[in-house]
Amino acid sequence: QVQLVESGGGLVQAGGSLRLSCAASGRTFSRYAMGWFRQAPGKEREFVAAIGRSGGTTYYSDSVKGRFTISRDNTKNTVYLQMNSLKPEDTAVYYCAADSRLPLPVTASTYGYWGQGTQVTVSS
Repeated sequence: QVQLVESGGGLVQAGGSLRLSCAASGRTFSRYAMGWFRQAPGKEREFVAAIGRSGGTTYYSDSVKGRFTISRDNTKNTVYLQMNSLKPEDTAVYYCAADSRLPLPVTASTYGYWGQGTQVTVSS
């Protein structure tokens, strides 16, 4: 099992940046592909980005491609989401997730472990 704790959310103006972190418990972090999802009020949970076990492969949703960067540090059991050029439509609760079965999953239902989420609010 793995437990995930997100941090780094907050309030930022449009055009600004935030870096989210997700710290994982356990000694098998490198066995998990990691993903970031977000959920805005009244909307379904949406895929944002995913990263493979070694960090060598990444995948982004079209809505964040070129603005967000996912990375991981397996020595620190942590995955990051650097968010630049933020827009009001990026406002949501952001969740990190872990999956040990697929190399680069993009579907929420694939992930077996989830953090509690961190709020990101982008003001216009």
